Amino acid sequence: MNPAYILTLSCPDRTGIVHAVSGFLLERGANIEEAAQYNDHDTGLFFMRVRFACVDHDEAALRQQLEAFTQGFAMTWQLHAAAQPMKTVLLVSRDGHCLNDLLFRWKSGLLAIDIRAIISNHRDFYQLAASYNVPFHHIPVTAATKAQAEARQMEIIEAEGAQLVVLARYMQILSNDLCTKLAGRAINIHHSFLPSFKGAKPYYQAHDRGVKLIGATAHYVTADLDEGPIIEQDVARADHTDTVEDLTARGRDTESQVLARAVKWHSEHRVLLNGHKTVVFR
Repeated sequence: MNPAYILTLSCPDRTGIVHAVSGFLLERGANIEEAAQYNDHDTGLFFMRVRFACVDHDEAALRQQLEAFTQGFAMTWQLHAAAQPMKTVLLVSRDGHCLNDLLFRWKSGLLAIDIRAIISNHRDFYQLAASYNVPFHHIPVTAATKAQAEARQMEIIEAEGAQLVVLARYMQILSNDLCTKLAGRAINIHHSFLPSFKGAKPYYQAHDRGVKLIGATAHYVTADLDEGPIIEQDVARADHTDTVEDLTARGRDTESQVLARAVKWHSEHRVLLNGHKTVVFR
């Protein structure tokens, strides 16, 4: 089986980019298996994702040659081995629906990730982690210990070589410093009632107001709380017969599905940052 790679790139838009990229790959004996592109007319930027097989050149040689090729286009680019699962660390507090869903999908071969560790500020899910043979790190967080706790979290993330950090209902606000260190590789999930229903028990607030739609948002983590570039969203209908428990259960299902899609697309290198937005090549 020929080695497969995924090339993602963005640059100022101009004529001939697709021709140049495909020509570059053709000259190196590569076979394009999948390609997608997007021209953002508002920003004048071009985005592209190409999956290709190449036997004549290894990853190191391709990187070296891409370095020279992309300079003429002022490209921001990344090259990944398609078969390499993305090393991932999960953070969780006391709501385990997203954690359980991601663990099951991972073990079922549905996600191109390698879960290296679970970090939590509570002990609730150490047995769940053990059942999947994933190291579990209990790191309590208080206002007085937040800096030390985040330093320990970052130690684990770096020791595991994590390319992706998933806040699978981790109910702590990350410091600006940690957000900066994890920029572009940390995904958060939350209900989509914000900013209307803030704080505790959002589903109780939503039920009290008689909402007809509940939803979830998965986005990249930034220092601006819950305002990072959105990767995926979804909604579910509600009506007057739904109890708070009905809304909460439906919301948890939606959160799990939205987060799983965001993790899948990110791990397959389908998400490219476009300022405060994302380009998602599904």
